[in-house]
Amino acid sequence: MTWEEIFNQIKDKKYFVDLLKFIDEEYKNKIIFPEKENIFNAFKYTKFDDVKVVIFGQDPYPNPKQAMGLAFSVKDGIKLPPSLKNIYREIIAETNYDGMFPVSGDLTYLAKQGVLLLNSILTVEANKPLSHDIKEYDLLFKDILKFLDETNNPIVFMLRGTKAKKYKKYLKNPNHLIIETNHPSPLSSNRGGWFGSNCFLNANKFLKEHNSKEIEWINKEEFLF
Repeated sequence: MTWEEIFNQIKDKKYFVDLLKFIDEEYKNKIIFPEKENIFNAFKYTKFDDVKVVIFGQDPYPNPKQAMGLAFSVKDGIKLPPSLKNIYREIIAETNYDGMFPVSGDLTYLAKQGVLLLNSILTVEANKPLSHDIKEYDLLFKDILKFLDETNNPIVFMLRGTKAKKYKKYLKNPNHLIIETNHPSPLSSNRGGWFGSNCFLNANKFLKEHNSKEIEWINKEEFLF
């Protein structure tokens, strides 16, 4: 199975046609992130059959130059957003990484290892979080997650935050692992349920137990001197 085959199956569904129309109109009339050609980057960087971990977040960063079509990721040279800093802090704590704090927020290195970096909403109007929280995206990810759930390759689903957790009901395959946490944003993570969650450790433990290569959560080539 490939993403192209999957999108060929859903391209004529009414919700998907309506979604593409909505996206086109929004980009014509407003400032929308990420750049239009990057909306589906998560599917470009991680092949369907290579997926080991699905990190499922909320919506793209709403500030200029941040969103790049991979959940929680920003391009090199962009200041690390608070959510990403908290992700790195948890990774460092869980892996006992003794290097310096990462300076690059580009998570492409994870995508290339089989980590599908998805948001439950793929677009956002500038400075307006959740502005594209529409039913068409709900229907899209209901389908996407069902395709992933049907594969028997061991997959870890990391559902981050209240919105992501709502999709748990579509994940029924006992061959997969579901890890629920709070969203790593400062407001959510400070309420508990993020720090100390051991989500990265537990993901790798599951992959190892199923004879799948573990994820290198820290990109050791990118750190602050």
